[in-house]
Amino acid sequence: MPFSPAPTLDALVRTGVQVALIVVVAVLARAVVIRVIGHASAGAGVPGLVTLLRRRRGITDADRIRAFGSARRAQRARTVGSVIGNAATILIFGTAFTMALGQVGVNLAPVLAAAGVLGLAVGFGAQNLVRDFLSGIFMILEDQYGVGDTVDLGDAVGTIERVGLRTTTVRDVAGMVWYVRNGTIERVGNASQDHAVAVVDVPLAIDTDITHAAAVAESAAAAGIDEAGHGADVLGAPQVLGAEQLRAPGMTLRLTVTTEPGRQWAVQRTVTERVVAALRADEVALAA
Repeated sequence: MPFSPAPTLDALVRTGVQVALIVVVAVLARAVVIRVIGHASAGAGVPGLVTLLRRRRGITDADRIRAFGSARRAQRARTVGSVIGNAATILIFGTAFTMALGQVGVNLAPVLAAAGVLGLAVGFGAQNLVRDFLSGIFMILEDQYGVGDTVDLGDAVGTIERVGLRTTTVRDVAGMVWYVRNGTIERVGNASQDHAVAVVDVPLAIDTDITHAAAVAESAAAAGIDEAGHGADVLGAPQVLGAEQLRAPGMTLRLTVTTEPGRQWAVQRTVTERVVAALRADEVALAA
């Protein structure tokens, strides 16, 4: 019986068309998903069909800041959008690649087994990198800190300048920039969430009338806040907690003021100056 190449040629053409269709659908699906994620991460919500098809200029950080109201929220949205976009790309193209292999007659069982072994080997070889990325994702999703926050990360204390999936950038009070791997951060102290407290400790002589000194300090603190224009920074009236420590040379009078996040140090400096000046003017003895 003579050999006829027609069925083989038809099968090749049919397989090529199916593979091309899979690739086209994967590319289009990724483009749509990335476009939707880009709109959502820019604060524009999920776009409709017309908005989705319309050409749009690149999304900038300024767009995100206008949409979310702060650089912190804008960077968080950009990072989360990037993570979701990368995951969607890997999922879509990985599925398309698997389907294409199936169309050309490749046995997928050995391929999947080899991919599993390779993934396991990469996971063991890059444990620190995987740990950094996972820690970064959870830190961003849980909103533990953001750009502009003043934090204590253990190894570095300062202001957050950038939050990435692998590292966090912190600038300390001396201007030094620290790059901290997210996987090494075991604790986070954030002084910029909800509210802050300005704490002022004034050393007094041991024989000082604490009631009189407290009244003078509280009055001076309230007046100093008003005169320095800190009204918008303060969330509550100054509170005198009383004698905090008793030692041989004297005692410590503690005063606190609840402030907006990040404004506690400015308020603390103002209150300290005004309270010390008022106590000296009232001839209240300060400890050496």
